[in-house]
Amino acid sequence: MDLKALAEQAVRIHQQGDLAGAEKLYLQIRDADPDLFGPRYYMGLLRLQQGRSSEAADFLGEALRISPDNAGARYNLGLALLQLQRAGDALAAFDSVMATGVQDAKLFTNRGVALWNLKRPAEALDSFERALALEPQSAQAWGNRGLALRDLARFEESLASFDRVLALMPRNAIAWNSRGNVLRDLKRFDEAVESYGQAIDIHPGYAEALNNRGYVRWTQKNDHAAALADLEQALRLDPGHPYAEGEILHLKMQGADWTDYEARKAALEAGVQGGKRVARPFLFQAVSDSPADLQACSRIWARDMYLEVQTPPHDPSARKHARKIRLGYVSGEFRQQATQILMAGLYDAHDRERFELVAVDNGYNDSSPMRTRLEKSFDQWIDISTMSDEDAAANIRAAQIDILVNLNGYFGSPRMGVFARRPAPVQVNYLGFPATLGAPYMDYIIADAVVIPGDEQRFYDEKVVTLPGCYQANDNRGRTIAVMPSRAEAGLPDTGFVFCNFNNAYKLTPETFAGWMRILKQVEGSVLWLLESPPPFPANIRAAAQKHGVEGTRILFAPDRAYAEHLARLGLADLFLDSLPYNAHTTASDSLWAGVPLLTRRGSAFAGRVATSALLAVGLPELVTESQADYEALAVTLASDDRMLKELRDRLRRNRTTCELFNTDLLRHRIEAAYEEMWRRWLAGQPPQAFAVKAG
Repeated sequence: MDLKALAEQAVRIHQQGDLAGAEKLYLQIRDADPDLFGPRYYMGLLRLQQGRSSEAADFLGEALRISPDNAGARYNLGLALLQLQRAGDALAAFDSVMATGVQDAKLFTNRGVALWNLKRPAEALDSFERALALEPQSAQAWGNRGLALRDLARFEESLASFDRVLALMPRNAIAWNSRGNVLRDLKRFDEAVESYGQAIDIHPGYAEALNNRGYVRWTQKNDHAAALADLEQALRLDPGHPYAEGEILHLKMQGADWTDYEARKAALEAGVQGGKRVARPFLFQAVSDSPADLQACSRIWARDMYLEVQTPPHDPSARKHARKIRLGYVSGEFRQQATQILMAGLYDAHDRERFELVAVDNGYNDSSPMRTRLEKSFDQWIDISTMSDEDAAANIRAAQIDILVNLNGYFGSPRMGVFARRPAPVQVNYLGFPATLGAPYMDYIIADAVVIPGDEQRFYDEKVVTLPGCYQANDNRGRTIAVMPSRAEAGLPDTGFVFCNFNNAYKLTPETFAGWMRILKQVEGSVLWLLESPPPFPANIRAAAQKHGVEGTRILFAPDRAYAEHLARLGLADLFLDSLPYNAHTTASDSLWAGVPLLTRRGSAFAGRVATSALLAVGLPELVTESQADYEALAVTLASDDRMLKELRDRLRRNRTTCELFNTDLLRHRIEAAYEEMWRRWLAGQPPQAFAVKAG
C-alpha cells in the first residue's frame, strides 16, 4: 500500500469537501502505520469542521505525541479546547505556539478569546490589538476588541469598535446586538432598542437580540406588552436560551399576569434541579421556598457569570499591626433607597476607634439628604461606577481594605465580578441578598438563627455568622415621618378596615393573593392597599379579585411618594399582610416603625423568614403564624377585635424606642464583634468558619 499516495488523495478529497471519504482514508492510513503524524492531524482538522471538538482534541493530542513541536497541531488543539470551554488549556496551547515566534492574526485573536473567557479583559485587549496590527480589516478581531473594551468599562471605545465591524460587514447581526449592549451601558436606551432591532431585521431568529431588546423595553421603557412579546419569541426560537424562562415569569409577575404561573414555576424548579440556566437567583427567590434549590440556582449563576479570577494572595503582615480594621461597604445604592434606609444608622454608629469605613460606590448621586448624610458617614469614598471589575478590584486592593461587605449580592447594581477577583482578604455577604451567593470567594454570610436555622447552614456556600436577635440593621433616627394625611387625601375610604402590603409587585404570588381575598371576603367593608405598579398590574389585580368574588374597587393603589410622606400615610393602615415565599424586608421594618402591626407566616427559606425575625425583635411574637389557615384566621380576628388590635399597636408604639429591632447601637456591637472574629481568624491563618456572636 502506497501510504504517501493515499495520504495525498485523502487531503485532496478533504479539500474538495468530501469529509466522509477523507475520514475513511485517514483512518485506513492511521491503522496501517500507528506512528504517522499526518492522519491524526488531519482527522483533528476534520472533526473541528464537523463541530466534534472533543474528538478533534483527542486526534490532535495523538498527533502531538508523535510530533510534540508541531505548531499547527498545537494551534488547532487550542481551537478545539476553546470550543470545549477549556479556556485555560486553550491559552496554554496558543502561548506554546507564540513561543515559537509565530506572528499570526488568527492566533492572536483566538488567544484573546481565551483570555476574555478567563475574565482577563486587559490581556485579551492586548492580544486583539496585536491581531489588528497584522490584519487591520479583521472584523472578528474588531468585534472581540469591542467585547474586551466593554468589560473594561471603556464604553465609547467599545462602541467605536463595533461600528468598525459594521463598516466592514454592515449586515453583521452579532455586531448590531453587541452594539446594543454597549448603548444600554451608556444609558442610550432608544438607540439600544434600535440597534437590537437592526440585528433582528437581519436575523429574525436571533433569540439573544430579542431577549436583550425585551429586557430594555421592560426595565427602561415600561413597555410590558412589547417586552413580553420579545422574550416569549426568544424562548420559542431557542427553548434553551439562558435564563429566558425566569425573565418571562418575573415580567409576568410584575404585571400580576398569573395565567400559567404554576406550570412556569414548576419548569423553573425542574430546570434549577437539573443544573440548567433557567433563572437569575434574584428572580428565583420570589417563587422558590427551597433553600437547596436557591443554593443550586446561585451556584449555576455564579459559575456562569462570575467565575473566580486567580489573583495574588493577601499578605497578613501588611495589615497585622494596623490599629483599626478597615471596612469596605460595596453598594450600588448609596442614595435614598431601601438598603441605605436600613444601613445609614450603622455607618454612623460604628466605633471609629476600632474601625475605619470606606464606601465603595457603584451607583450615582441622587442629591438627596440621604446621600449627603452618607457622604459624611465614611472616612473614604471610592467611586467604582465607571470602572471595570479589574480596575475596581485593583483600587480596592490598593486601599488595603480588610473586610469587604457585599450589600448587593445579585440584587440591584451588583459587582460580583469585583468580588471574584478577591480584592480584600475577607469578603462578606450581608443584607441585600437573602440567600447564598453560591461563590467560593465569598467567605461569610451574616444572618440570625431565625432566617438561617443551624440545620440549614449546609445550603450556604458562605460560612454562616449568626447574630443574636435580628440580623437586619435598622436606623433609629433616620426614618422621619411627615404629617399624616387624612384617609381621603391618601385615597382611602372614610370607613372600613385597611389591610395593606407595600412590597414590590414581583413578590405577589397567586397563592398569597388568594389568601388575601379570602380574608377580605370575611371582613365586610375592608380594602386592600397595594403599592402602585405600572400597567397591566392594576387591571390584572382587580380582575383577579373579581375572580375570587371580591369587587375590584376594594383594591386600592398607593402612588409613589417621598419616603417621609410614605411612612406618614402608612400609619393609616390597620394591618400589614405579609407575603410568601418572599417576605417584606425593609417594608416590614417601615411598617413597624410607622406603628402598623404586621402579620406574617413563617417561610421555609431565608427570604420568607425575615418578617418573623423582625417581629420577634420588636416584641410581637403572636403575629408570627405557622400555617396559612392560622394566618388567615388571625387576620380576620384582628380586623374584628378593636381591643386586640389596639393593644398590639400600643405595644408596638411603646417598644419602638426600646426593642432590639430598632436598637442601632446594639446591632452595631454585635456586627462589630462578628467583624473582629472574622479578622482575627484571617490574621491567624485560619480558614473561614461558622460561628455565633454572643448576646450582649
